[in-house]
Amino acid sequence: MSNFINNLRDLNVGVMHPKGKHAEELLQQIHRIGCPFEAIWPIPSSLPRGIDVLFVDIDETSPLEIKPLLSKSKDDLPAIIAMIAYENPSVLDGLFEIGAHAVITKPVRAAGVMSSILMARRYWSETRKAEKDINKLKSKLENVQKVNDAKSILMRHRGLSDKEAYAIIRKQAMAKRATTLEIAQSIINADGILSELGND
Repeated sequence: MSNFINNLRDLNVGVMHPKGKHAEELLQQIHRIGCPFEAIWPIPSSLPRGIDVLFVDIDETSPLEIKPLLSKSKDDLPAIIAMIAYENPSVLDGLFEIGAHAVITKPVRAAGVMSSILMARRYWSETRKAEKDINKLKSKLENVQKVNDAKSILMRHRGLSDKEAYAIIRKQAMAKRATTLEIAQSIINADGILSELGND
C-alpha cells in the first residue's frame, strides 16, 4: 500500500472557505476520513503552521487575495486543493495563479475528498522533490564552473595546461584539508583583488 495512503490520517488539513454549507460539508468529510483539521476564515495574514493540505475556495477574484498569502509561505507551502463551484476561464486561470495541486467541485460529495487529498499530496511531494533535484543540479553546475574559472586563472597567470592547473588545485585542497571548491573560490577571490589593485 502506498505511503501516501498509510500516512493519510497524519496529515493536518486546513479549509480556507467562508462559513456555510459548503465548508461544513467538507469539514464533515475530512472528519470522517480521520484527518486533524482546522477551519481558516477570514483569510489570515499568514498561514497557520503545520498545515499539510489546504483547501481553498476559488472564484474569479479570490486568487488576488490568496496568492500573496501563499507567496509568504513559499518555503513551507502545503499541498493546495482548489474548491470551485463552476468552470470559466477566470476561475480556471485562478487555479494556475495559486498553483493548485488538485481541484474539487462544490457541492462537496462523499466521493472525491479523500482522493483529492491523496493526489494533491502526491503531486506536491513530486514537485518538491523535482525542485530539490533541480537546485542540486544548479549548485553542482555552479561549482564546476567555479573550478573551471580557477583553472583558467592559473593557466593564464602561470602558463599551465588544464590538467596541471587542476592538479595544483587538488594538491592545495589536500594540503589545506579543504575542498577543491574552497580552493577554487580562494583563487577567484585573489584574482579579483589583484585585478582591482591593478586598476588602482
